[in-house]
Amino acid sequence: MKLRDLEYLVAVDEERHFHRAAARCYVSQPTLSGQIKKLEDELAVLLVERTNRQVNMTEVGIAVSEQARRVLAEVNVISDISQAYQDPMKGDLHIGIIPTIAPYLLPVIMPSLNKEFTNMKFWLYEYQTHVLLEKLERGELDCLILALPIEKHDFIEVDLFREPFRLAVEHGNALTKQKEITLGDIANHEMLLLEDGHCLRSHALDVCHLAGAKEGSQFQATSLETLRHMVGEGMGMTLMPELAVPNKTTKADTVQYLQFSDPKPNRRIGLLHRKNSYRKEAFDNISESIKSVLPVSIFF
Repeated sequence: MKLRDLEYLVAVDEERHFHRAAARCYVSQPTLSGQIKKLEDELAVLLVERTNRQVNMTEVGIAVSEQARRVLAEVNVISDISQAYQDPMKGDLHIGIIPTIAPYLLPVIMPSLNKEFTNMKFWLYEYQTHVLLEKLERGELDCLILALPIEKHDFIEVDLFREPFRLAVEHGNALTKQKEITLGDIANHEMLLLEDGHCLRSHALDVCHLAGAKEGSQFQATSLETLRHMVGEGMGMTLMPELAVPNKTTKADTVQYLQFSDPKPNRRIGLLHRKNSYRKEAFDNISESIKSVLPVSIFF
C-alpha cells in the first residue's frame, strides 16, 4: 500500500468523479482508476462503485478514505518536524483565507511577507470557513486567516487585528450628513447581507440584532463586491469591513462609507493552526509581520 494510492482514494471520495480526481492529483484518469483497483485487490474489498454516470463510495470505501485522511495528515506532521528543525522559515506554506478578507488583506500583506521570508513559498487558497477548517484538519492547509471565534475546534488561535465595520449607503443618503453614526441610526432599516456560508453574514446579523435592524429579504449576495454594487444602485445599505472600503472616495462615487461612533462594531481576525504543528515559530513570525504592515484604521 502506497501513500499515493491513499491520496487517489481521498480525491475520489471528495470529488466523486474520476476525471476531476485525476486532474486534482496530476495524473491521467486511467492511472488513477488503475491504482484504485490495485488498492481494492490488495485489501480484498470494493471501495468504489463505478457506473456510467456517477461514482459512489461503498461503506467500507468511506471508512478507509477517512482513515487515509488521518494517515496523510500524520505524514504531513513528519514533514513539518523535518522542516522545523532545518529552518522554520523555509519551504512551502499553504495558507487558507476566507473570501471576505482575501482580496483586501492579501495585497497589503503579501509584498511584505515575500520580501521578509525569501526562503518561503506561499500557496494561497480561498474558501468559505467550513471548507477551510476541514482542509486544516486533514493537513491539506498549514494555517488559516479568518474571522474568530470558531466554535468547537481543537486548533490554536493567534489574534491579528479587529476590523471595524462601516455602513455603506447610497450617495446622498440622509445619514451622510452626520459626522458619525450610531447603531441606533440603523434601527428598523433593512440591511443587505451575504448568503449563508459566509461567516461575515453571522457577524453582520449580530450587529443588526443589536441595532434593531432587519435583514433584507429580497436578495442575498455572493460577495462583498455584489453588495457594494447593490448599495450603489439604491437597493439598500450594508455593513462593509474596513479593509474593503476604498482609500479614497469622490463625489462621483455612488457609495459612501460612514463611520460608527465608539464602540465601533467590528469583527476579530486571526490566524488558526493545528496544535500539533511543528511550524509554530513560522506562524508566530508571520503573524507579527502581518501586524506590522496593517493600516492605522485597523485596531486591536
